[in-house]
Amino acid sequence: MQLLSVNLAIPHQSEHTDAEHKWTGIDKRPTSEPVAVRAPGPRGTGGSGLAGDTIGNLRYHGGEEQAVYAYAREELDRWERELGRTLPNGVFGENLTMRDAAVDDALVGERWQIGAPGTGPLLEVSTTRFPCRTFAGWLGEQGWLKRFTARHRAGAYLRVRTPGEVRAGDTVTVVHRPDHDVSVSHVFRALTGEPELLPHILTAGELLDPLVRERALRRTGRSLA
Repeated sequence: MQLLSVNLAIPHQSEHTDAEHKWTGIDKRPTSEPVAVRAPGPRGTGGSGLAGDTIGNLRYHGGEEQAVYAYAREELDRWERELGRTLPNGVFGENLTMRDAAVDDALVGERWQIGAPGTGPLLEVSTTRFPCRTFAGWLGEQGWLKRFTARHRAGAYLRVRTPGEVRAGDTVTVVHRPDHDVSVSHVFRALTGEPELLPHILTAGELLDPLVRERALRRTGRSLA
């Protein structure tokens, strides 16, 4: 896998955010500079895992489980063809635009080493992205949320296990794959229209984002214990 670009937010006000959170960081642009990657604080206060990035609504975005968002360039290329418009790296709000990476087939708990071991950060796949109305407003495409959801290829959020620096052109190596077959695409499908997959995603156990696990347990009528 190759890291094509590292993308940081250009914050702006948006009418598509809620009344409390008028600023959004969904407009992300590539940077040629190295970027520090660090573990942010808990959900609700933590922000982004990339130094210099901005999270507009900390209630729903950022924090430990959504520290870094990765998306495949191949998926952007597919959407370019379908939408008939140019989609530059970062336009979907992703921090890392990847090449030759089956991002949506990554397993929950899979670990990615960026750059050389001991120098670049170690990231762990935690969950998938769920599209919101800010994303829909930003793209400005008719029926965008429905179309994006139907594709089931929403990209992956990652936790930061070991901090470090990243920059465009870094190699990305999968150094650990957990003992289950729950991909981020499975998580997305289970929570957006295929509830029969809920028991399956629960086999990932505590590697799941706690909120995702809670939702899956609640919908299957199972206990958190």
